Amino acid sequence: MKKQVLSLTIAGTMLVSGSFLTGNTVLAGENGPNGPNYGGNETIKNERLHSYEEMVSFLEKVDKRSEALELEVYGQSVKGRDLYLAKFGSMNEDNPTILFLTQQHGNEALTTEGALEMIKYLSSSGKNVQDILENVNVLIAPRLNVDGAEGDVNFSLEDYVSGTHTRYNANEVDLNRDHVDRNQPETKALHENVLQKYQPDYMIDLHHQGTQTTLGDTGELVSGSILYPTNEAVDPEVREQSKKLGAVVYNAVDAKGYGLLSKYPGGSAPTISRNGLAMEYGIATLLFEMRGMADHYRDDYVLGQKSNGYLIQQAVTAMKASLEALADDSIDSTDTSFWDTLPESNYDGE
Repeated sequence: MKKQVLSLTIAGTMLVSGSFLTGNTVLAGENGPNGPNYGGNETIKNERLHSYEEMVSFLEKVDKRSEALELEVYGQSVKGRDLYLAKFGSMNEDNPTILFLTQQHGNEALTTEGALEMIKYLSSSGKNVQDILENVNVLIAPRLNVDGAEGDVNFSLEDYVSGTHTRYNANEVDLNRDHVDRNQPETKALHENVLQKYQPDYMIDLHHQGTQTTLGDTGELVSGSILYPTNEAVDPEVREQSKKLGAVVYNAVDAKGYGLLSKYPGGSAPTISRNGLAMEYGIATLLFEMRGMADHYRDDYVLGQKSNGYLIQQAVTAMKASLEALADDSIDSTDTSFWDTLPESNYDGE
């Protein structure tokens, strides 16, 4: 497989409980009560989400029983919490390397649940997993903003709906605006000990957006929004590769009953990972904003737990499709023309 440069930023929705999807989990369909057409936030149960301690316990347990997984601590947060990196594959330089990054914003939680589900999946011994790991190097950095996700910060959250999660790190800094200065320990560690060390060709960065984002002027609520790097300094080839990865994700999610994606109206600032990482490292970045947040000071940004199942599954679908397209090289022939007609959403919260 020819090694290429590409990175996808995924923006997520809301972290689910301390257990993964089971056979009893209801995945809402397009017209179901909990899918995109569901607009409520009547019940917020953040105690069902993985705490930091529960996440670490899960990672350590999987690491002990899986030969495929190599677990690494690549830094610490402001409050001293370890930052974990899960590594899969041979790290063969001839294979493409993809990084899945979640929860730069602590209140955007379901993306981490999807990442933990992927760690569980890649630790299995199925033939499909073997095919992926023979051809792709996989890095998963779950929950960059570990302090904000715990609500362990140096400022008040009394105006938040739940008061449990915040966008910012402990120093009240937006980590997804710190990719140039790198003044915060979390972003500094990510750049020095992951991006510069492993030099990923692709990166999927998972985020969340408000619950009421619609598909253009249709009034239809979307399950997510995507965008490639838009800064003019990004290499055109990197941008095109990002569009291809975006097409892979779009096709996979759109095929699901719950899936409805719009084009995210993001800016061109280099401080954002979608632009900055593409510019500095030649990583083709694509943003994927998934619906809803675990906590916010705006009620209409928070989505109740009824939507957790399909939103976690959406993150898993995007990650699996990306890995499979890289493993069999089908990403190279993916049609990107859908970008020309994809309706834009009106949300701006990257």
